[in-house]
Amino acid sequence: MTARHLRFMNYGLLGCCLAISSGLLGREGRPVDTGLTAHEWGTFTSIAGEKGQAVVWSPLSGATDLPGFVEHFRDPHFKLGLRGTVRMETPVLYFYDSRETTVSVKVNFSRGVITEWYPHASRVEPVATLYGEAVYGKGPDGSVAWDAVTVAPGLRADFPAEGRDSHYYAARQTSATPLRVKTASGEQQEKFLFYRGVAGFAVPVSARLTAGGNVVVENHGVEELPNVILFERRGEKVGYRVSGAVGNRLTLEPPALTENIDALSHELEGALVSQGLYQDEAQAMVATWRNSWFEEGSRLLYIVPGAFVNRVLPLTINPAPVQTVRVFVGRMEIVTPATERAVERALATHDRATLAKYGRFLEPILEAMMKKERNPARLQQIQQELSTVYSSVVAENTGGN
Repeated sequence: MTARHLRFMNYGLLGCCLAISSGLLGREGRPVDTGLTAHEWGTFTSIAGEKGQAVVWSPLSGATDLPGFVEHFRDPHFKLGLRGTVRMETPVLYFYDSRETTVSVKVNFSRGVITEWYPHASRVEPVATLYGEAVYGKGPDGSVAWDAVTVAPGLRADFPAEGRDSHYYAARQTSATPLRVKTASGEQQEKFLFYRGVAGFAVPVSARLTAGGNVVVENHGVEELPNVILFERRGEKVGYRVSGAVGNRLTLEPPALTENIDALSHELEGALVSQGLYQDEAQAMVATWRNSWFEEGSRLLYIVPGAFVNRVLPLTINPAPVQTVRVFVGRMEIVTPATERAVERALATHDRATLAKYGRFLEPILEAMMKKERNPARLQQIQQELSTVYSSVVAENTGGN
Protein backbone atom coordinates (compact mmCIF):
# COMPACT_ATOMS: atom_id res chain seq x y z
CA MET A 1 0.00 0.00 0.00
CA THR A 2 1.46 3.39 -1.01
CA ALA A 3 2.09 6.31 1.34
CA ARG A 4 -0.52 8.32 -0.58
CA HIS A 5 -3.18 5.69 0.06
CA LEU A 6 -2.24 5.57 3.74
CA ARG A 7 -2.65 9.35 3.90
CA PHE A 8 -6.00 9.05 2.17
CA MET A 9 -7.13 6.46 4.71
CA ASN A 10 -5.93 8.64 7.58
CA TYR A 11 -7.81 11.65 6.22
CA GLY A 12 -10.91 9.54 5.72
CA LEU A 13 -10.75 8.10 9.25
CA LEU A 14 -10.15 11.53 10.73
CA GLY A 15 -12.99 12.98 8.69
CA CYS A 16 -15.31 10.20 9.85
CA CYS A 17 -14.33 10.73 13.50
CA LEU A 18 -14.94 14.46 13.23
CA ALA A 19 -18.22 13.88 11.45
CA ILE A 20 -19.33 11.46 14.19
CA SER A 21 -18.33 13.86 16.95
CA SER A 22 -20.07 16.68 15.11
CA GLY A 23 -23.17 14.51 14.82
CA LEU A 24 -23.23 14.22 18.61
CA LEU A 25 -23.46 17.99 18.73
CA GLY A 26 -26.13 18.31 16.07
CA ARG A 27 -27.25 17.42 12.58
CA GLU A 28 -24.63 18.06 9.83
CA GLY A 29 -22.11 19.20 12.44
CA ARG A 30 -24.05 22.18 13.75
CA PRO A 31 -23.26 22.82 17.44
CA VAL A 32 -26.22 22.78 19.83
CA ASP A 33 -26.45 25.15 22.80
CA THR A 34 -22.71 25.82 22.85
CA GLY A 35 -22.91 29.50 21.98
CA LEU A 36 -21.96 31.34 18.82
CA THR A 37 -19.57 29.52 16.48
CA ALA A 38 -17.91 30.96 13.35
CA HIS A 39 -16.32 28.94 10.55
CA GLU A 40 -14.68 30.42 7.44
CA TRP A 41 -13.02 29.11 4.31
CA GLY A 42 -11.42 30.89 1.37
CA THR A 43 -8.57 30.82 -1.15
CA PHE A 44 -5.41 32.80 -1.94
CA THR A 45 -4.53 32.46 -5.64
CA SER A 46 -1.10 33.41 -7.01
CA ILE A 47 1.25 32.49 -9.84
CA ALA A 48 4.88 31.44 -9.50
CA GLY A 49 7.59 33.41 -11.27
CA GLU A 50 10.85 32.07 -12.66
CA LYS A 51 12.38 31.86 -9.17
CA GLY A 52 9.24 30.35 -7.67
CA GLN A 53 7.98 33.43 -5.84
CA ALA A 54 4.49 34.87 -6.25
CA VAL A 55 4.62 37.52 -8.98
CA VAL A 56 2.38 40.46 -9.81
CA TRP A 57 -0.31 39.53 -12.34
CA SER A 58 -3.80 40.29 -13.53
CA PRO A 59 -6.33 37.86 -15.00
CA LEU A 60 -7.39 37.96 -18.63
CA SER A 61 -11.06 37.42 -17.99
CA GLY A 62 -13.77 39.91 -18.80
CA ALA A 63 -16.99 38.48 -17.36
CA THR A 64 -17.65 38.14 -13.66
CA ASP A 65 -18.42 34.66 -12.34
CA LEU A 66 -20.64 36.03 -9.58
CA PRO A 67 -24.42 36.54 -9.45
CA GLY A 68 -25.70 40.01 -10.24
CA PHE A 69 -26.88 40.70 -6.68
CA VAL A 70 -23.29 40.61 -5.35
CA GLU A 71 -22.00 44.14 -4.73
CA HIS A 72 -18.76 45.48 -6.25
CA PHE A 73 -16.27 48.17 -5.31
CA ARG A 74 -16.97 49.96 -8.57
CA ASP A 75 -18.36 47.61 -11.23
CA PRO A 76 -18.03 43.91 -12.14
CA HIS A 77 -14.90 44.58 -14.23
CA PHE A 78 -13.13 46.92 -11.81
CA LYS A 79 -10.54 44.50 -10.49
CA LEU A 80 -9.28 43.60 -13.97
CA GLY A 81 -7.17 46.76 -13.66
CA LEU A 82 -5.78 45.75 -10.28
CA ARG A 83 -2.46 43.94 -10.51
CA GLY A 84 -1.40 42.14 -7.37
CA THR A 85 0.36 39.06 -6.10
CA VAL A 86 -2.74 37.52 -4.51
CA ARG A 87 -6.34 37.24 -5.56
CA MET A 88 -8.38 36.39 -2.51
CA GLU A 89 -11.35 34.41 -3.76
CA THR A 90 -14.64 33.47 -2.16
CA PRO A 91 -14.01 33.64 1.54
CA VAL A 92 -17.34 32.70 3.09
CA LEU A 93 -18.01 33.15 6.80
CA TYR A 94 -20.59 30.85 8.40
CA PHE A 95 -22.25 31.29 11.79
CA TYR A 96 -23.91 28.71 14.03
CA ASP A 97 -26.12 29.41 17.05
CA SER A 98 -29.29 27.93 18.49
CA ARG A 99 -30.41 31.36 19.68
CA GLU A 100 -30.96 34.50 17.65
CA THR A 101 -28.15 36.97 18.12
CA THR A 102 -26.76 40.03 16.36
CA VAL A 103 -23.05 40.47 15.71
CA SER A 104 -20.75 43.02 14.14
CA VAL A 105 -18.08 41.74 11.78
CA LYS A 106 -14.98 43.42 10.35
CA VAL A 107 -12.25 42.01 8.12
CA ASN A 108 -9.02 43.91 7.44
CA PHE A 109 -6.99 43.03 4.34
CA SER A 110 -3.23 43.64 4.46
CA ARG A 111 -1.99 45.58 1.41
CA GLY A 112 -5.27 44.73 -0.26
CA VAL A 113 -8.54 45.98 -1.67
CA ILE A 114 -11.94 44.38 -1.05
CA THR A 115 -13.55 44.13 -4.49
CA GLU A 116 -16.84 42.20 -3.97
CA TRP A 117 -19.14 41.33 -1.06
CA TYR A 118 -22.65 40.26 -0.04
CA PRO A 119 -24.85 41.02 1.88
CA HIS A 120 -24.67 44.82 1.84
CA ALA A 121 -21.74 46.04 3.95
CA SER A 122 -21.84 48.96 6.37
CA ARG A 123 -18.40 50.12 5.22
CA VAL A 124 -15.83 49.19 2.60
CA GLU A 125 -12.50 50.99 2.77
CA PRO A 126 -10.53 52.63 1.31
CA VAL A 127 -13.24 54.62 -0.43
CA ALA A 128 -11.03 56.31 -3.01
CA THR A 129 -10.99 55.10 -6.62
CA LEU A 130 -8.02 52.78 -7.06
CA TYR A 131 -6.06 51.76 -10.10
CA GLY A 132 -3.10 49.48 -10.79
CA GLU A 133 -0.18 50.40 -8.57
CA ALA A 134 -2.33 51.20 -5.53
CA VAL A 135 -3.05 47.57 -4.76
CA TYR A 136 0.57 46.75 -3.95
CA GLY A 137 1.80 50.17 -2.94
CA LYS A 138 2.02 51.65 0.54
CA GLY A 139 -1.58 52.78 0.72
CA PRO A 140 -3.96 51.91 3.56
CA ASP A 141 -5.11 48.34 4.09
CA GLY A 142 -8.53 47.44 2.77
CA SER A 143 -11.44 46.39 4.96
CA VAL A 144 -15.09 45.42 4.90
CA ALA A 145 -17.50 45.69 7.84
CA TRP A 146 -21.03 44.61 8.67
CA ASP A 147 -22.26 46.47 11.77
CA ALA A 148 -25.37 44.38 12.42
CA VAL A 149 -25.67 40.79 11.17
CA THR A 150 -28.51 38.82 12.73
CA VAL A 151 -27.83 35.11 13.15
CA ALA A 152 -31.39 33.82 12.89
CA PRO A 153 -31.96 30.06 13.44
CA GLY A 154 -35.73 30.49 13.08
CA LEU A 155 -35.48 32.38 9.79
CA ARG A 156 -37.40 30.94 6.86
CA ALA A 157 -34.65 31.66 4.42
CA ASP A 158 -35.38 33.35 1.12
CA PHE A 159 -31.96 33.59 -0.47
CA PRO A 160 -31.48 35.53 -3.72
CA ALA A 161 -30.91 33.56 -6.91
CA GLU A 162 -30.54 34.10 -10.64
CA GLY A 163 -31.23 31.89 -13.61
CA ARG A 164 -27.64 31.47 -14.72
CA ASP A 165 -25.25 29.01 -13.12
CA SER A 166 -22.62 30.19 -10.68
CA HIS A 167 -20.34 28.32 -8.31
CA TYR A 168 -21.33 30.94 -5.71
CA TYR A 169 -24.40 28.88 -4.77
CA ALA A 170 -22.48 25.73 -3.78
CA ALA A 171 -21.37 27.45 -0.57
CA ARG A 172 -24.98 27.39 0.66
CA GLN A 173 -25.01 23.61 0.94
CA THR A 174 -24.24 23.53 4.66
CA SER A 175 -26.18 23.49 7.93
CA ALA A 176 -25.00 27.00 8.85
CA THR A 177 -27.54 29.28 10.53
CA PRO A 178 -29.25 31.71 8.10
CA LEU A 179 -28.29 35.38 8.33
CA ARG A 180 -30.18 38.60 7.71
CA VAL A 181 -28.92 42.14 7.22
CA LYS A 182 -31.15 45.21 7.13
CA THR A 183 -30.40 47.72 4.38
CA ALA A 184 -31.95 50.97 3.18
CA SER A 185 -33.67 49.05 0.36
CA GLY A 186 -34.91 46.16 2.51
CA GLU A 187 -33.72 43.04 4.27
CA GLN A 188 -31.12 40.78 2.67
CA GLN A 189 -30.74 37.11 3.57
CA GLU A 190 -27.87 34.72 2.98
CA LYS A 191 -26.27 31.58 4.42
CA PHE A 192 -22.92 33.33 4.91
CA LEU A 193 -20.98 36.57 4.64
CA PHE A 194 -19.13 36.69 1.33
CA TYR A 195 -16.22 38.87 0.15
CA ARG A 196 -13.31 38.91 -2.29
CA GLY A 197 -10.24 41.04 -2.94
CA VAL A 198 -6.83 41.64 -4.50
CA ALA A 199 -3.63 42.20 -2.52
CA GLY A 200 0.11 42.67 -2.83
CA PHE A 201 1.54 40.68 0.08
CA ALA A 202 4.03 37.83 -0.25
CA VAL A 203 2.55 34.35 0.17
CA PRO A 204 4.33 31.95 2.56
CA VAL A 205 5.41 29.48 -0.12
CA SER A 206 7.37 29.35 -3.37
CA ALA A 207 7.34 26.69 -6.09
CA ARG A 208 10.42 26.58 -8.33
CA LEU A 209 10.97 24.27 -11.28
CA THR A 210 14.30 22.47 -11.55
CA ALA A 211 16.08 21.66 -14.82
CA GLY A 212 14.94 18.08 -14.41
CA GLY A 213 11.27 19.02 -14.11
CA ASN A 214 10.86 18.60 -10.36
CA VAL A 215 9.20 21.24 -8.18
CA VAL A 216 11.09 22.64 -5.20
CA VAL A 217 8.59 23.81 -2.58
CA GLU A 218 9.94 26.21 0.04
CA ASN A 219 8.13 27.39 3.14
CA HIS A 220 9.01 31.06 3.72
CA GLY A 221 6.80 31.45 6.77
CA VAL A 222 7.45 30.73 10.43
CA GLU A 223 4.65 28.17 10.71
CA GLU A 224 4.60 24.71 9.14
CA LEU A 225 2.55 24.31 5.97
CA PRO A 226 -0.06 21.73 7.05
CA ASN A 227 -0.48 20.10 3.64
CA VAL A 228 0.82 20.46 0.07
CA ILE A 229 -0.49 18.86 -3.13
CA LEU A 230 1.15 19.09 -6.57
CA PHE A 231 -1.51 18.77 -9.29
CA GLU A 232 -1.29 18.51 -13.08
CA ARG A 233 -3.88 18.13 -15.82
CA ARG A 234 -3.31 17.58 -19.55
CA GLY A 235 -6.57 17.12 -21.38
CA GLU A 236 -8.49 14.32 -19.69
CA LYS A 237 -5.43 12.96 -17.89
CA VAL A 238 -4.77 14.10 -14.34
CA GLY A 239 -2.27 13.37 -11.61
CA TYR A 240 -1.37 14.62 -8.17
CA ARG A 241 1.24 14.10 -5.49
CA VAL A 242 0.47 14.68 -1.80
CA SER A 243 3.38 15.63 0.46
CA GLY A 244 1.74 16.25 3.81
CA ALA A 245 3.27 18.93 6.05
CA VAL A 246 6.25 21.04 4.94
CA GLY A 247 8.57 22.64 7.46
CA ASN A 248 11.30 24.18 5.31
CA ARG A 249 11.87 22.67 1.86
CA LEU A 250 10.59 19.76 -0.17
CA THR A 251 11.26 18.50 -3.71
CA LEU A 252 8.36 16.87 -5.56
CA GLU A 253 8.57 14.85 -8.74
CA PRO A 254 5.91 15.48 -11.39
CA PRO A 255 2.87 13.27 -10.73
CA ALA A 256 1.99 10.42 -13.04
CA LEU A 257 -1.17 11.33 -14.97
CA THR A 258 -3.01 8.21 -13.86
CA GLU A 259 -5.30 9.53 -11.11
CA ASN A 260 -8.87 10.81 -11.09
CA ILE A 261 -10.58 13.96 -9.84
CA ASP A 262 -13.00 12.20 -7.48
CA ALA A 263 -10.17 10.63 -5.46
CA LEU A 264 -8.43 13.99 -5.12
CA SER A 265 -11.69 15.68 -4.12
CA HIS A 266 -12.15 13.21 -1.28
CA GLU A 267 -8.53 13.68 -0.22
CA LEU A 268 -8.95 17.44 -0.12
CA GLU A 269 -12.18 17.17 1.86
CA GLY A 270 -10.36 15.05 4.43
CA ALA A 271 -7.54 17.58 4.68
CA LEU A 272 -10.03 20.44 5.20
CA VAL A 273 -11.93 18.52 7.89
CA SER A 274 -8.63 17.78 9.66
CA GLN A 275 -8.09 21.55 9.87
CA GLY A 276 -11.43 22.09 11.62
CA LEU A 277 -14.12 22.52 8.96
CA TYR A 278 -17.34 20.55 9.27
CA GLN A 279 -17.80 17.84 6.65
CA ASP A 280 -20.52 19.72 4.77
CA GLU A 281 -18.37 22.89 4.76
CA ALA A 282 -15.44 20.98 3.29
CA GLN A 283 -17.73 19.47 0.65
CA ALA A 284 -19.11 22.91 -0.18
CA MET A 285 -15.62 24.37 -0.58
CA VAL A 286 -14.44 21.58 -2.90
CA ALA A 287 -17.68 21.79 -4.89
CA THR A 288 -17.20 25.54 -5.27
CA TRP A 289 -13.64 25.28 -6.58
CA ARG A 290 -13.56 21.83 -8.20
CA ASN A 291 -13.70 23.10 -11.79
CA SER A 292 -11.08 25.77 -11.13
CA TRP A 293 -8.60 23.86 -8.98
CA PHE A 294 -8.60 20.90 -11.35
CA GLU A 295 -8.49 22.73 -14.69
CA GLU A 296 -5.78 22.48 -17.35
CA GLY A 297 -2.19 23.15 -16.24
CA SER A 298 0.01 22.61 -13.20
CA ARG A 299 -0.37 24.06 -9.71
CA LEU A 300 0.48 23.72 -6.08
CA LEU A 301 -2.42 23.52 -3.64
CA TYR A 302 -1.55 24.06 0.03
CA ILE A 303 -3.27 24.66 3.34
CA VAL A 304 -2.37 28.19 4.46
CA PRO A 305 -1.17 28.27 8.09
CA GLY A 306 -3.88 29.73 10.30
CA ALA A 307 -1.53 32.23 11.93
CA PHE A 308 -0.62 33.61 8.49
CA VAL A 309 -4.31 34.02 7.60
CA ASN A 310 -4.90 35.94 10.84
CA ARG A 311 -1.95 38.25 10.14
CA VAL A 312 -2.89 39.23 6.58
CA LEU A 313 -6.67 39.00 7.08
CA PRO A 314 -7.51 39.94 10.69
CA LEU A 315 -11.11 39.11 11.61
CA THR A 316 -13.05 40.81 14.41
CA ILE A 317 -16.46 39.52 15.54
CA ASN A 318 -18.37 41.15 18.41
CA PRO A 319 -19.58 39.51 20.57
CA ALA A 320 -16.74 37.05 20.14
CA PRO A 321 -17.72 33.47 19.21
CA VAL A 322 -16.86 30.63 21.56
CA GLN A 323 -15.07 29.06 18.59
CA THR A 324 -13.66 30.53 15.36
CA VAL A 325 -12.18 28.27 12.66
CA ARG A 326 -10.55 29.69 9.51
CA VAL A 327 -9.27 27.37 6.77
CA PHE A 328 -7.72 28.83 3.61
CA VAL A 329 -6.34 26.95 0.62
CA GLY A 330 -3.47 28.53 -1.29
CA ARG A 331 -3.23 27.97 -5.01
CA MET A 332 0.04 28.71 -6.81
CA GLU A 333 -0.05 28.30 -10.58
CA ILE A 334 3.17 26.91 -12.09
CA VAL A 335 4.16 27.64 -15.69
CA THR A 336 5.79 24.35 -16.69
CA PRO A 337 7.49 23.47 -20.01
CA ALA A 338 4.44 21.30 -20.79
CA THR A 339 2.18 24.35 -20.41
CA GLU A 340 4.47 26.47 -22.57
CA ARG A 341 4.58 23.81 -25.29
CA ALA A 342 0.80 23.49 -25.29
CA VAL A 343 0.35 27.26 -25.57
CA GLU A 344 3.01 27.51 -28.27
CA ARG A 345 1.28 24.81 -30.35
CA ALA A 346 -2.04 26.58 -29.90
CA LEU A 347 -0.50 29.86 -31.06
CA ALA A 348 1.00 28.22 -34.15
CA THR A 349 -2.31 26.60 -35.12
CA HIS A 350 -4.56 29.48 -33.98
CA ASP A 351 -6.23 27.05 -31.57
CA ARG A 352 -8.34 29.46 -29.51
CA ALA A 353 -10.09 26.61 -27.69
CA THR A 354 -6.83 25.37 -26.16
CA LEU A 355 -5.76 28.90 -25.22
CA ALA A 356 -9.12 29.39 -23.53
CA LYS A 357 -8.41 26.43 -21.23
CA TYR A 358 -5.79 28.52 -19.45
CA GLY A 359 -8.32 31.30 -18.91
CA ARG A 360 -7.25 34.08 -16.58
CA PHE A 361 -3.72 32.69 -16.34
CA LEU A 362 -3.00 33.19 -20.04
CA GLU A 363 -1.47 36.64 -19.55
CA PRO A 364 1.19 35.55 -17.01
CA ILE A 365 1.87 32.40 -19.06
CA LEU A 366 2.49 34.45 -22.20
CA GLU A 367 4.62 36.94 -20.29
CA ALA A 368 6.74 34.11 -18.87
CA MET A 369 7.23 32.75 -22.39
CA MET A 370 8.23 36.18 -23.69
CA LYS A 371 10.98 36.49 -21.08
CA LYS A 372 12.58 33.24 -22.30
CA GLU A 373 12.02 33.61 -26.03
CA ARG A 374 15.08 34.46 -28.17
CA ASN A 375 13.50 33.93 -31.59
CA PRO A 376 12.27 37.36 -32.83
CA ALA A 377 9.51 35.84 -34.98
CA ARG A 378 8.10 33.76 -32.14
CA LEU A 379 8.42 36.67 -29.73
CA GLN A 380 6.38 38.82 -32.09
CA GLN A 381 3.73 36.11 -32.36
CA ILE A 382 3.42 35.90 -28.57
CA GLN A 383 3.22 39.69 -28.31
CA GLN A 384 0.48 39.76 -30.94
CA GLU A 385 -1.50 37.10 -29.09
CA LEU A 386 -1.20 38.99 -25.83
CA SER A 387 -2.36 42.16 -27.57
CA THR A 388 -5.29 40.31 -29.13
CA VAL A 389 -6.43 38.94 -25.78
CA TYR A 390 -6.16 42.37 -24.18
CA SER A 391 -8.21 43.86 -27.01
CA SER A 392 -10.93 41.24 -26.59
CA VAL A 393 -11.15 41.98 -22.86
CA VAL A 394 -11.40 45.73 -23.51
CA ALA A 395 -14.10 45.14 -26.11
CA GLU A 396 -16.06 42.99 -23.68
CA ASN A 397 -15.80 45.57 -20.93
CA THR A 398 -16.87 48.45 -23.16
CA GLY A 399 -19.55 46.63 -25.11
CA GLY A 400 -17.42 46.66 -28.25
CA ASN A 401 -17.11 50.46 -28.37
